[in-house]
Amino acid sequence: MKEKLRWVYNQHYLEQDHIKQATAILPYFSLDQVKKVGQFQRTYEQFEKTPLHHLEALSSYMDVEKIMIKDESYRFGLNAFKVLGGIYAIAQYVANKLGRNIEELSFEQLKTPEVRAQVGNLTFISTTDGNHGRGVAWAARELGFQARIYMPAGSAAERLLHIKSEGAFAEITTMNYDDTVRYTSQLAQENGWVLIQDTMWEGYEEIPLWIMQGYTTLVQEIDEQIQQAPTHVFLQAGVGSFAGAVVAFLQQYYEQDITFVLVEPHVANCYYESFKKNTDQFVTVGGEMQTIMAGLACGEPNPQAWQILKAYTKISISCEEEIAATGMRVLGNPLATDTRIIAGESGAAPFGCFYEIMTNEQYKELKHALHLNEQARVLFINTEGDTDKESYREIVWHGKYANQ
Repeated sequence: MKEKLRWVYNQHYLEQDHIKQATAILPYFSLDQVKKVGQFQRTYEQFEKTPLHHLEALSSYMDVEKIMIKDESYRFGLNAFKVLGGIYAIAQYVANKLGRNIEELSFEQLKTPEVRAQVGNLTFISTTDGNHGRGVAWAARELGFQARIYMPAGSAAERLLHIKSEGAFAEITTMNYDDTVRYTSQLAQENGWVLIQDTMWEGYEEIPLWIMQGYTTLVQEIDEQIQQAPTHVFLQAGVGSFAGAVVAFLQQYYEQDITFVLVEPHVANCYYESFKKNTDQFVTVGGEMQTIMAGLACGEPNPQAWQILKAYTKISISCEEEIAATGMRVLGNPLATDTRIIAGESGAAPFGCFYEIMTNEQYKELKHALHLNEQARVLFINTEGDTDKESYREIVWHGKYANQ
């Protein structure tokens, strides 16, 4: 029988040595720091809080107390959350060049000709499957700078066009995601361009941290929108920067225990394989990593995110393509008065895993291990909408990846 889901319990979960390592990182995601990030991002004149949907009919159907979905498809009109990281990292970089604190500056101030005259012509470069690169290109254009964006092999043509529409140079390479990151890093060094990437390595730590901090605005909004803290949070992994930022804030903000679950595709499951190996150091996966969950097609964890997720993630799940497709279809076809949610492949994957756990007897042991019962308040973050509309229609309208 095909394994739609594989899961592994994180043996490092709540071990004191790993909590100590994570604790050194947590202050970067304190409430005060998150407020500073949100304060700057809210200076953008068209900033709007994205909605948090309570799917009451679906909660009843699934026999849980609450299903809550933060819908980032509304973020800045870019159909994905990634811009939060790119805009904050670029703004921090410019603020440092000016010798100013970011909390003293507004988005509009950074757009002025005087600022550009002081910092000179800047070119920002990045690797992306689509959403991060579009956010970087958008932020660079808005602030009057240049952007160069490189995409891994197999990236969607529509996502490439979205990036080009923001005024950036963009192209699809013949390499996988991780090799493309190495390529853009080399280009940045050779040409004096500024690398804006959400994973880190020795000598490149500051900008990835800023990107992770940028993501926390959506978590602060969630806190403002919910009545009770979640008991469970399902998070898509990728390199882990997004998941790490969410966990770092929620872990120290709420007093009650929260069960964090990571979700990855089978072909790019570096966190699953790392927890399965049960060593202090993460492992990497390679190959083409072709998956409809393009935003999660990453084979090397962000080392800083790894420290956080190693300490606080309870279970890691690796899933088949059809799991994400099921999540897209269920969210796009709501019960009763529930809100319709248009979720892209990476955005729907965590919910698809949850749906499979709750409806497939094959995973009753996993359901029991996670205590998914009538007291469960489960939070998901739809990180993207239909950023590849042709793929969305093929999956939701025509049943692609249905029960394969």
